[in-house]
Amino acid sequence: MRLDTNLILAWCLISWKQTLSFLGLQSEHRTTDHKPGSQNAIAKHSNVKHAQVIIKDTSIVLTQSHIKAYMLMTLQGLEYLHQQWILHRDLKPNNLLLDGNGVLKLADFGLAKSFGSPNRVYTHQVVTRWYRSPELLFGARMYGVGVDMWAVGCILAELLLRVPFLPGDSDLDQLTRIFETLGTPTEEQWPGMTNLPDYVTFKSFPGMPLQHIFSAAGDDLLSLLQGLFTFNPCSRVTATQALKQKYFSNRPGPTPGDLLPRPNCAAEAVKEQQHTLLNLKRKRPEGIEQGLPKKLIF
Repeated sequence: MRLDTNLILAWCLISWKQTLSFLGLQSEHRTTDHKPGSQNAIAKHSNVKHAQVIIKDTSIVLTQSHIKAYMLMTLQGLEYLHQQWILHRDLKPNNLLLDGNGVLKLADFGLAKSFGSPNRVYTHQVVTRWYRSPELLFGARMYGVGVDMWAVGCILAELLLRVPFLPGDSDLDQLTRIFETLGTPTEEQWPGMTNLPDYVTFKSFPGMPLQHIFSAAGDDLLSLLQGLFTFNPCSRVTATQALKQKYFSNRPGPTPGDLLPRPNCAAEAVKEQQHTLLNLKRKRPEGIEQGLPKKLIF
C-alpha cells in the first residue's frame, strides 16, 4: 500500500531532536474512532511504549516533574511540526511514543496535513473524539494549530487525572461534556462560533473553575491549562507560547528522560484496564448535577 507523503515528510521533520531507530513503517486501516478507515504509522522498536501505557499503569506514580517532562517534549516536537506548517490532527496518549531512554516522539501521521493557505478547506472529521477541539465538533473546515493545542490540553489533563478528561460517546455528547465542565462559551468569548457549519445552541452551563478540577495544580499549571482550553481557536495558546510559560521555567524542573518511569504491567493488563475504563466512561461521571462535575483530585 502506498503511504501518504505527508506521513513520511512529518516523520522526517521531527527526527531532528527526538530520534528513534526507525526500522520501518506499517500501514493499517483505522479511523479516529477506532474503526477501519485510515493509515497509521508504527515505529517498530522493542523498547518503544505508548504514553497511554504509562498513564494506565496504576503502579506508576506520576510526579509533577514527570508530567512536565512529557509535556515539554510533546510541545517541543509539536512546535517544530507547526513551524514546518504541518498539523498533526490526531494527538492523543496512544500517539506519543517513549523509547528506552525516555525520549518522547510524536507518532501516527496518517491524518497529518500541511496548512497555511488562507482559503484551504479541510475535513473536520479528524482527531480522536475525546481530544477533538470544539471548532472541529462544530464542523469547522478552516482551522489551524489550535486543533492540536486543544488535544495537548486533553493529554495534559489525562496525565494529571490518569483517566480520559472528556470521554464523549458522540460529537454531541463530547460538546456537552466540554461545556458542562468548562462552561458554555458566548459569541463574545468565541467570535464566529454561531456561524460554524454544524453549530447548535447549547444550554448555558456555568462550568467549573480549573482549580477545582485540578485541585493539586499550581497557578502556573492552571495558566497553561487555561490557555490550552481557550474556546476561541485564534486566542488559544500555541506550542511556542506554551513553552514560554512559567510552568516550564518554575520548579520543580522536568525529570531527565533516563529517569522517567517505565511501565511495569504487560500490554495485556493495560488493555484490560482500558477496557474497564471504557465501560465506566459510558456512564455520566458522578456528580454532574446542575451542569457541574464533582471536584476531581489527583
